[in-house]
Amino acid sequence: MNETPKPLDMRYDGAPRRSQKADKDWLDHVWSFFSSVRVGMWLIVLTLLGAAIGSVYPQEEAFLTPPGVDYYTERYGWTGKWYYLLGLSHTYSSWWFQVIVIMLGASIVIASLDRAIPLYKALKKQKPDRTVEFLRRQQVSYETDLAIPTDAGAQSAEASRLADEAEKALRKLRFRTSRVGNAVMGEKYRWSRWGPYVNHLGLIIFLLIVLVRTLPGFTLEEYVDVLEGDTVRIAGTNFYVKNERFTVEFYENEELRGQFQEEERVVPKLFKTEAVLYECTDRCGTSDPVLVEATRGDILVNHPLEYRGLSIYQFGYEATPQIRSVDVSLIDKKTGEAFGKFTLKTVNPDLAYEAGPYKLRLHNYYPEFSLDANGEPTTVSAERPNAPAYIFMITGPGLPEAGASYLYFPREIDKERFRQDDINAAVGTGDMFDIRAGGMEDVEISTYTSTLTARKDLTVPYLLLGGAICMLGLVMGFYWQHRRIWVRIDGNRLTLGAHTNKNWHGMKQETAKLLAALGLDASAALSGKSKAGDPS
Repeated sequence: MNETPKPLDMRYDGAPRRSQKADKDWLDHVWSFFSSVRVGMWLIVLTLLGAAIGSVYPQEEAFLTPPGVDYYTERYGWTGKWYYLLGLSHTYSSWWFQVIVIMLGASIVIASLDRAIPLYKALKKQKPDRTVEFLRRQQVSYETDLAIPTDAGAQSAEASRLADEAEKALRKLRFRTSRVGNAVMGEKYRWSRWGPYVNHLGLIIFLLIVLVRTLPGFTLEEYVDVLEGDTVRIAGTNFYVKNERFTVEFYENEELRGQFQEEERVVPKLFKTEAVLYECTDRCGTSDPVLVEATRGDILVNHPLEYRGLSIYQFGYEATPQIRSVDVSLIDKKTGEAFGKFTLKTVNPDLAYEAGPYKLRLHNYYPEFSLDANGEPTTVSAERPNAPAYIFMITGPGLPEAGASYLYFPREIDKERFRQDDINAAVGTGDMFDIRAGGMEDVEISTYTSTLTARKDLTVPYLLLGGAICMLGLVMGFYWQHRRIWVRIDGNRLTLGAHTNKNWHGMKQETAKLLAALGLDASAALSGKSKAGDPS
């Protein structure tokens, strides 16, 4: 048996890579740096390390109101303090983490191009009539003299017949064949060579989306506090959400265990918001938007209300009893006669009311009544009716033509606190009228404020696409192998060479089947190399 020549490097069939140029300029050096597998691995390690550091303590973006250094110090001690001071509490949006991600993306792109372009050139020019030396330098090769006549005509006919048989056998083994004269090539699963690059494409899409997510408009996460009965706009969108009703159920003490039962803690079992989602079609952001119902449903923990990519989650709740409306009557203090009944709302109250022969016009409304430094009425909050106060101008029998003012507090505690009767007596209406509710049945109270989280992420489909492409590349590369077999017959000499990028055992098995179909000794292919005159 002759000495076995050194096998050819068939990764790119000899096609040159730019990163392996001998004479490099500065651009080639940059290219070589980013195309290095070692550099790519280090960038992956740095990315994973940065992601791990960012997950040590909660990131600031996870809070409704970003906490300061005091929060991290009180909760996590000196490590939390330095975690915040070093800027690690916003790792994922930091410049250094994004630079690492960009460098990793550049490494994947350049490494892929550095290898994919030579691979494309190599695979594009596959030839059946390879030289004998080329076939001898394959990992699996076989040579033998054929027992065919020495007559030139008969020899040519027999060689052509064997080439036909080889082509037929290769097709039976599901190889795609090509032929030049008595040289035959069989190839299958060429596309599996592109598996790593398809995988890289998926990773590139994934990394791009990670960077794009930091730009405004691609993601939304807004917290919304909605009192029962209120309709609140979701910031950054044209959607409004209404809390029609909030329900909370608590565990009985006997249902609890351990410390919870001993301390008789109040533990919620279920809380949900019966919500309506509206879409604004006109005058959005004003006090009088035009709303169209988009969808409605119950929002529970981990069961959001979803509409066109917008998901509204139940985040929490707060017990904040507030008056929603009061059904009241205008009372004549002298006769005790009650004139009509009308409803005072604490959110967007009506401007005009009628009570028997009297008309009431809302002159001013204070959701949370207070007095400023000069003793003038003002409101602490323009939204929360924590201490609602109404100032009416009343016109009718026995009153001046311009009307008389009257101050009204629905809550008894506010009446005493701000001396409602004294103020009304001072303006002359305190002895004439009173505005009263019949009882608690005339008062509508909202007990809870529901905290909702509105989330929308336009990048999720692209992240899934990147993941799917990445998985496709892995499947292509792992479960199929690019296999090639060359057979050439020169006179009475048959030479075979075979190559695959992995699973050499399977390659030898198929080579043995091909030789068996040609009536040749298949054991040589299974044992490795076989040379002229020594088919073993």
